Amino acid sequence: MTFRIHHMNCGTMCPLCARLINGSGGWTTRAKLVCHCLLIESDHGLILVDTGVGTGDVKEPKRRLGGGFLAMTNPKLDLSETAFVQIKAKGLNPADVTHIVPTHLDLDHAGGLSDFPDAQVHVLGVELKHAIQPSKKDSLRFRKAQFEHGPRWVEHNHTPLNWFGFEALAPIPELADQLLMVPLIGHTRGHVGVAVRNDQKWLLHAGDAYFHRTQVAATLAMPAGLKVFEQLVQTLPEPRKRTTARLRELALKHPNDVELFCAHDPVEFERYQ
Repeated sequence: MTFRIHHMNCGTMCPLCARLINGSGGWTTRAKLVCHCLLIESDHGLILVDTGVGTGDVKEPKRRLGGGFLAMTNPKLDLSETAFVQIKAKGLNPADVTHIVPTHLDLDHAGGLSDFPDAQVHVLGVELKHAIQPSKKDSLRFRKAQFEHGPRWVEHNHTPLNWFGFEALAPIPELADQLLMVPLIGHTRGHVGVAVRNDQKWLLHAGDAYFHRTQVAATLAMPAGLKVFEQLVQTLPEPRKRTTARLRELALKHPNDVELFCAHDPVEFERYQ
C-alpha cells in the first residue's frame, strides 16, 4: 500500500509576537513561524493535513485574511509556499487531492481549502458549526471568504477508537490503521490532532494544541510571554490546559511510539527537512 508523507511549510510568518513564541525576532530561520502541513500520497489519492495559506489568500490578503491578521503576523504571502504550488512542484496533480483533514479551521490553517474544491474536508461537527456561524469574536479567526467556494464538508461526531488513551476516529475508513483524527479540544471547540503512521512510529500533528517544543519536553522552558499568547488565542482555557498536559505525558511516556509536532514551531519543522 502506498503511503508517503511529505512535510511542507505553507505559510511563513514573522509576527509581532515572534519573541513571545520563539524567543527572538526578525527573519532568522528560527525566529519566523511556519504553517506545518502534511501531504500524504496514498492509494486513495492525495491527502492534506492542514492547508496553510492558499493562493486566494496571496491574491486577496485583506479580504480573505483581514487587516488585523496581516498586521499581527506579517505573513510572507508567497505563491510558491502554497500547498497547491508545492504539490505541482513535486510532479503531482493538485486535482488528485481527495481528502483534507484540518486540525481546525482558523484562517492560517484553512486558507488553502479553496484550492482543492473537490476534496472532502473532514472536521468535527462542533468545529464546523462555529466556523460557518461564528460569533463576532470568532469571525476574526474563521473567515467566510475562505469558505465561499462551498467546501465538501464531512462532519464527524463520534470517536469510537482508543489511541494511546485518547479518543480517536478514522475519517477515511480504509486508512483506519494509518490515519486518525484525535480530538485535542481547547484552542478551538473542535480542534483535533491528526495521527499518521509512518514506517517506524506514529506522527501526531498537534495543530495549535501547543505552540513551542518545550511544552511537550521533559524540561519546561517556554519563552517569556508564551502563556499570555496562548491565553489570547484559546477558546476554552481549562480544556486547553488539560490537552497540553496530556500531550506532554504522551510524549514522555511513548517516545518510541509517537512523535509530536505542532503547526508553527520552525525548529520542529526543520526536524523533517
